[in-house]
Amino acid sequence: MSSDMQVFKLPDLGEGLTEAELVNWLVAVGDEIVVDQPIAEVETAKSMVEVPSPYAGTVAELHGEAGQTLDVGKPLISIARAGSSAGSPAAAPVPAGSVDPSPVSSGLDASPAVEAAAETYRTEEKAGSGNVLIGYGTPGGATSGRTRPRKASGSADSVSAPVAVAEPVMEPAVAGTRIPGKLSAVISPLVRKMARDHGVSLDAIEGSGASGLIMRKDVEAAISAPEAPAAPSVPVVAAPAAAGVAAPASADAGAVDGRTGLAVSARTPVRGVRKAVAANMTRSRSEIPEATVWVDVDATALLEMRAELKKRAPHDTPGLLAFIARFVTAGLKKYPALNTRFETASDGSQEIVGFDGINLGFAAQTDRGLVVPSVRNAHELSARELDAEIRRLTVVARDGKATPTELGSGTFTLNNYGVFGVDGSAAIINYPEVAMLGVGRIIDKPWVVNGELAVRKVTELTLAFDHRVCDGETAAGFLRYVADAIENPGGALADM
Repeated sequence: MSSDMQVFKLPDLGEGLTEAELVNWLVAVGDEIVVDQPIAEVETAKSMVEVPSPYAGTVAELHGEAGQTLDVGKPLISIARAGSSAGSPAAAPVPAGSVDPSPVSSGLDASPAVEAAAETYRTEEKAGSGNVLIGYGTPGGATSGRTRPRKASGSADSVSAPVAVAEPVMEPAVAGTRIPGKLSAVISPLVRKMARDHGVSLDAIEGSGASGLIMRKDVEAAISAPEAPAAPSVPVVAAPAAAGVAAPASADAGAVDGRTGLAVSARTPVRGVRKAVAANMTRSRSEIPEATVWVDVDATALLEMRAELKKRAPHDTPGLLAFIARFVTAGLKKYPALNTRFETASDGSQEIVGFDGINLGFAAQTDRGLVVPSVRNAHELSARELDAEIRRLTVVARDGKATPTELGSGTFTLNNYGVFGVDGSAAIINYPEVAMLGVGRIIDKPWVVNGELAVRKVTELTLAFDHRVCDGETAAGFLRYVADAIENPGGALADM
C-alpha cells in the first residue's frame, strides 16, 4: 500500500458513542482539502456534527453514502497527500482519534517534546466528549471564510459542491493547531471550540500539558476567571431536514403482524436522539427509586411583576422560565442534596457526590427529539443572564449544534411542560441527576385571597426526586421554597 494515502476513520464524537449517521458529504472525490476543513455532517445521539479532516490533500474515496449509519473506527474518507495520485492504494488505516506522527512540512523534527505533546493531545481528546466537533478556523481559533452549498440529507446525490476555504494549507505534527511562537502548544479541536465559544484568546493562555500543550482545564480556568469575556452570541441557522427520525422502512409495508392481525404500516429504526433518550430513561427508571411531590402555586404576583418590567424594557425583560430558574438555583443552594449524584462503585460501595456549583439543565423539544442542554454555573447568573443563556442554548439545541458538553453536564433539570398545555407530569429524572422540577401551564383558577374568593393565575409545580439522596422533608422544603418565591417574587429577589 502507498504511504501517500491517508485514511481517516470515524472517531468517537461523543461520550462512548459507537455509531453515527452520515447526513451529508461536504466534499467530493477529487477535491483539494486542507487541515480542519469540514468534510461531512453526521448525526449522533447527542447532536448534529461537522467532522473536520485531520489531513490535507486530495479526496480519493468517500466511505459511505448519505443516510447510512457508520460505526466508530470504520474508514470515513481516504485522502491522498499533496502531489500524489488520488487513485493510489490506501495506506494502512489510521486508528480513530490518532495522529500523523511524521514531522511537519515546515522542517521541524518529530522531537520527544513534540511526540509527548501528540500523546497528551490524544489523551486529552479521549478524556473529552469527542475527537472532533464542529469545524472552525485553524490558526489560533481564527474563523475561516468558507462557504458551501448543501444538499438535502435525503438527496440521491450524496456529494455536495467543493468547499471554498480561505485558509492556508497546514499539516501540523498532530491533528490540532500550533500557536505561533509556541512550538509545542498543539491544541485539540475540542479545546479550540470551547475557547472560541467563550471568547477566550488562546495566545494568552499558558498550557499546563506536556511541552506547554494547552489543555481543556486551562481553557476552563480562563473561562471561569472574572475577566473572561462573555460567550458570543450564536447565530440562528436553518435546522437540518429530516433530523432525528428516520424514514419508515418499506420492506415490511403491507405485511401482517402476527400478534394483532393488522397490516404493518411502517417500521422506524430507533437511533440518534431517540435511541439515547430511550436508553437514558430506561436506566433512570430501573436504577432510581423515584418519589414525587407537587403543589399548586399562585403565580399572579410574578406575572404582574414581569408585566411592569416589560413596560419599562419591552425588549430586555427575562421570560418567566428565567425567573423560575433563578428561584431554583437559590433553592438548590438552600437544599444542596437535590444537586448531587448517586454513585455505586464496582465493589458495591456507594457515595453521594456533591458539587460546588449548579449546572441547570432545561428540557427542550427539537425536531430531533427531546434534549436537555444545561446552563453551566447557573448559580452565578442573574435572571436576565439566565434568560440570555437559555435562549442561546435553545437555538443551538434546535439546530442540532449543541456540543456534548452542553448536553451532558447538568446537575439538576427544570422542565417547562406547561408549553404543551398540560398541568402536571410524572416526570422521569434525567439520569444521572437526582431530581427534576416540572412547571405546568398557568391558567385562571378560583383561589382564596385574604378570606375571599378571587380568580388568580395558578400553575402546578412537580418535583421528582431520588429518595436515596434525601427524604420527603428536604424535597418538600425545596418545592415550598420555589413556590413561595413565585408567589412573592419581589421579596425573594431582594434576598438573592
